[in-house]
Amino acid sequence: MAGGQERILRRRIKSITSTQKITRAMELIAASQIVRAQSRIVASRPYLQGMTRIVLETALGDPVAAGRLLGTPETISKVAVLSVVADRGLCGGYNTSVFRATERLLAADEASGVEFRLFTVGKKAQGYFRFRGQPVERSFTGMSERPSFANAREVAAAVLAPFVNGEVDQVMIVSTRFLSAGSQRVEARQLLPLVDPRDAEQRAPHEDEPGSWSTAPEDGDRKSGYTEFEPDAAILLETLGPRAAETEIFAALLQATASELTARQRAMAAATDNAGELIKKYSRIMNRARQDTITTEIMEIVSGAEALRAGTGDDQGGLVIETRV
Repeated sequence: MAGGQERILRRRIKSITSTQKITRAMELIAASQIVRAQSRIVASRPYLQGMTRIVLETALGDPVAAGRLLGTPETISKVAVLSVVADRGLCGGYNTSVFRATERLLAADEASGVEFRLFTVGKKAQGYFRFRGQPVERSFTGMSERPSFANAREVAAAVLAPFVNGEVDQVMIVSTRFLSAGSQRVEARQLLPLVDPRDAEQRAPHEDEPGSWSTAPEDGDRKSGYTEFEPDAAILLETLGPRAAETEIFAALLQATASELTARQRAMAAATDNAGELIKKYSRIMNRARQDTITTEIMEIVSGAEALRAGTGDDQGGLVIETRV
């Protein structure tokens, strides 16, 4: 029995060791990709800030035309929701946190009598919402590891079309905002109409966050003077609104990628440590079982030797020789 237990433990330790090598490799790969993801976020920030400044200047040129593209709608009856998750798992609670935030948003809309249309990014969202019977209008996959601006345009073309056509009053996005390597936050924010950059700082004072509309220049930093628009500001806003939303979606995809990699690194590091603890635990059990086996064998040998010694002494003392003629 002890020998069989030792073989089982040895196989289990070998299996855990192989798993530990995989988790260690995944941890190192995720760690090496985090720096690149952070660099892409920083590189996209000037474009986002420039787009914010242009939208603000154009909106100031024609406040009436900017009414539908900036601010929050007074009445909301239909909402388009974009949920951004990963294509793969093994990243801790990253996907689950976004799913829960999305479900809370949808539940709040249903309680208020608001109709919603759900769009998703990430392969994991397909199975999750399909299992729960939640209809998804369109799902995008294959862009969570290294998203491009073309991917953002593809998502924006599907998500923004209902708003441009007047089919929905608001477009919301649920994703993970990357604050730092040690802090990521799941949030649901308004994508369209665009949040007024002048009110963004009061709404969410995170000036250093990439992808935040609070990066707009303050009144004292803007150059004073008269700006002439060609074509007029109303036509420009119709074009700049979707372009600004594309930029926001691209920033959300970049931050989601960095958050996913960070979550995967932490999850794989924890898995590697847990595998090491299991190896130590099973090694102790196996050594104890081996020691018990050796002790049992020694006791059997000693007992057998004592029995032979005792049996030999009795035969010599009571030996009877019978002779027949």
